[in-house]
Amino acid sequence: MSEITREKKKPETVVYTAAFCSYCAGAKSLLKKKGVAYLEIRVDEEAGKREEMEQRAGRDSVPQIFIDDQHIGGFDELVELDMDDKLNSLLGLE
Repeated sequence: MSEITREKKKPETVVYTAAFCSYCAGAKSLLKKKGVAYLEIRVDEEAGKREEMEQRAGRDSVPQIFIDDQHIGGFDELVELDMDDKLNSLLGLE
């Protein structure tokens, strides 16, 4: 009998961003480097999205990053998770 292996579903990554934000660019660059697809929500272009972000994250600064509805935080927290070798697991890369 052959074994059927199922590919683990990748978590959904959402990044709330704004134009001219170097921290947003850094967060997106790190995710791209890891080959992670993400949904970018521009709070400066889409009506109501800043309020949505503030309600979800409890913060008003960008970026705000969510992995499968788990609030990761901003760029600094994303980098810290990567440096602590915890990010790949959260992103489903292990």
